[in-house]
Amino acid sequence: MKATIDVPDDLYRRVKAKTALQGRAIREVTVELYQRWLEQEDAPAKPAVSAYEMMKEYCGKYNSGVSDLSTNPKHMEGFGSDSMGHR
Repeated sequence: MKATIDVPDDLYRRVKAKTALQGRAIREVTVELYQRWLEQEDAPAKPAVSAYEMMKEYCGKYNSGVSDLSTNPKHMEGFGSDSMGHR
C-alpha cells in the first residue's frame, strides 16, 4: 500500500543521509520502524515523579554549614537571574 506523509525537511534530509551511508532505502527503514513500533508491548505510562522524590535520599545528607541561605543577602545574590544577569 502506498501512503503519503509530511515529514519535516530537516528530518527527511538527515534520514536520507543516514540511509545512504548505510546503503539502505528509506522505505526499508520506515517499514522496519513501523514493525518495531507495533511489536512493542504497551507499557503503562510511568507516573510523574517529583524532584523531591528523585533526590529524597540526598536531602539533609550534607551540611553546608549555613543554616538558612535566605538570611544572608550574599547567598541570595543573583537568585532568579539567568546566566546573563537578567531577571
